[in-house]
Amino acid sequence: MRLVTGKRWEAFADEKSILFPEYRKNRDELIDFVDSLTGEETVITASLELIDLIAWKFRRGEENVLIYSDTGKSLTMKEVYELRKYLDFDVRGGFSGARSETSILFVEGKTDAKFFKAVFKKLFEFKERREAPYSLRFIERVFERDNFDLLKRGEDNYYLAVIPSEGNSGVTRNLGNFLRAMEVFDFRVDRIGAAIDIDEDRRSALASIAGKLSGFRHEKTSFGYRVGETEVIPLIIGLPFEDDTIEWKKPTVEDLMLHLIAREGLLDNIKPGLKTLNKSLGRKLKPKEVMYLALSAYGHWGNLEGFYELFVMRSRFRNLKAVLKEARLIEGLAYLAGRERER
Repeated sequence: MRLVTGKRWEAFADEKSILFPEYRKNRDELIDFVDSLTGEETVITASLELIDLIAWKFRRGEENVLIYSDTGKSLTMKEVYELRKYLDFDVRGGFSGARSETSILFVEGKTDAKFFKAVFKKLFEFKERREAPYSLRFIERVFERDNFDLLKRGEDNYYLAVIPSEGNSGVTRNLGNFLRAMEVFDFRVDRIGAAIDIDEDRRSALASIAGKLSGFRHEKTSFGYRVGETEVIPLIIGLPFEDDTIEWKKPTVEDLMLHLIAREGLLDNIKPGLKTLNKSLGRKLKPKEVMYLALSAYGHWGNLEGFYELFVMRSRFRNLKAVLKEARLIEGLAYLAGRERER
């Protein structure tokens, strides 16, 4: 299966090609059309709905590709399917040659996203931004959903996007797919951060990112790696927390929050409640359970995502910076924020 999109589609058209008009077709007609395809066809279209249906059906097999006619480069249907499913990426293109002072940060989940969003706002003077400038049309298309956060620093037009990715594997998957998309659609961002939990050990976490980059020409830098004109910055999360009421097992962003609420004094305030629950349950509490107690004690009646963002924003600057420095994250975050180095 070959799916062709872009402005220069004529170069890929022949007597066997199917020129599929994107207008005046309802979903049932699109489904019937896709059901009739055998996989031997070349379909030319600018319909995202049709692209989604074809990508889902032909997402297996390296021979099934989407060709972006403006550059003549291609993505596998599996890559197209994942770019659409996880990033809402507009695989019709239309932003070739776009350059901008922009960073992307892939994180594991929504709570991680709100934590790091607040960090950039608190420490690096970013503010939320709904509309991306014309030069970042791909950002507008990628971040249509509310759970993608687009930030802008001051008046210097430096943009940063924080994207939740469904776990460690999701972070590395999105990293690889985004790098491929930059190759095919010919656009660039300055820096991409990949924030993942240590899990087994720091070396293994770094190896998972390096493994994803093995499919690209890359080189080592002081902060991570360079792929073409874009730097990739690994951010490895893991800061063990020791407390006789808390059962710490696996590094997550909750570790950072535990250290922060301890420095801010909130942990001491809820200690009596933790000990009572320990005794009642006959076990120590998991970090996320502690977070829910902290949320309640803090008087925040929303969800954990909102609590993380609110607490980080209201924490003392020096405490937040100290936690991130101890976790060996501060320099990478500062670099993603467009600064050369944070000491």
